[in-house]
Amino acid sequence: MALKFAKLTRDAVRRLERGRKIHEHGIIAKREHDGDVRFSVNFMVDGARIHRVVGRESEGVTRNQAEQLVEKLRTDARAERLALPQGRKLHRRFDQASAEYLEKMNEIGGKDLANKRRHLSSYLIPHFGSDRLDQLTAFALQRYRKARRDNGASDATVNRELATFLHLMNRAIEWKWIKAEQKPKIPRVPEQRKARRALSPAQAQALYDGALADHDPRLWLFVLIGLGTGMRHGEILCRRYDEIDWERSRFEIGKAKAGARLQPFPASVRQGLLRQRAMEDDQDGWLFPAGRKDCKRPHRTAMDDGFRRAVIRAGLDPAKVTPHLMRHTLVTNLSETTDVATIQKISGHKTAAMVMHYTHVNDERIDNALSVMEARTLGGITPKLHTSFNVA
Repeated sequence: MALKFAKLTRDAVRRLERGRKIHEHGIIAKREHDGDVRFSVNFMVDGARIHRVVGRESEGVTRNQAEQLVEKLRTDARAERLALPQGRKLHRRFDQASAEYLEKMNEIGGKDLANKRRHLSSYLIPHFGSDRLDQLTAFALQRYRKARRDNGASDATVNRELATFLHLMNRAIEWKWIKAEQKPKIPRVPEQRKARRALSPAQAQALYDGALADHDPRLWLFVLIGLGTGMRHGEILCRRYDEIDWERSRFEIGKAKAGARLQPFPASVRQGLLRQRAMEDDQDGWLFPAGRKDCKRPHRTAMDDGFRRAVIRAGLDPAKVTPHLMRHTLVTNLSETTDVATIQKISGHKTAAMVMHYTHVNDERIDNALSVMEARTLGGITPKLHTSFNVA
């Protein structure tokens, strides 16, 4: 139905004085100082304000064309709403989607939620704010990276923040908030690799001794398994005795970061496990059972406080020595003597490329490799002199 105008009539526009304007139904007519009339629109559509100049009377623009533009923009908005999920009237803004994402991830026990929440609340939401989730582009993400770098953030830091953005977008597709083709390409840049730290044998022994002397009766076992297997912090804490293959010295890990696997452990860890199991009331239960009955999980979820005490007792720096450093230490030591495929089986890394970060090839190892090549491949070949000849 056509709009009815009480104020913005053709006669009222003709009588407009210079510098004055009339506003009605989102359409504005203003008499400029040069006597020309400029038509513009300013109205809300689906929670977003649209402010646009239509044109001047001297260019042939009339109020009727401004009406047509308003109707077209509203029709386009209605058409877009037809593609929305059932029950929604508006497209999700980034800040709305972020809040829903964090709520859902908390309900299902998502990992690393503290960092995801920090990335979103401190950096991503302030930047993208009310932008529509389905209209974010690779260019917008490149602008975000530049803005963060201008504020002093490193490439590695921005990569972590964009990894949170990527996880949100993947879940948005899974939950049918957006279509797969609406996810922008995430711009990533290579990071400068830091040298991998590792504990020396003396430091590892001091750490174990420090754990053994702690008042927590299971801290020593946590450190023993960490140093002996290189398992992740969380993987160690959710192990049970009834999933151990004692004959083959393997943990049967059904769920882990890179999928199910058999985790081997050395004789020292086997002895420690048998020692602790002999003292358990439930010899098929958790290695690290929860301390209280009202805990959310039946096993411990962190050993950070006890580990820190052991680190300090060992005379090491708690800012540098974390539980994950035990994993670095094992993989680094294995890389000196063991092939990448075997290390990957032991460490549970998802790809061989991740294991290669720990491998440091020095000149001595290259010379040893050349000796093997000489002995096994070229040892039976006798060099002969070649005489030159002319090609006819």
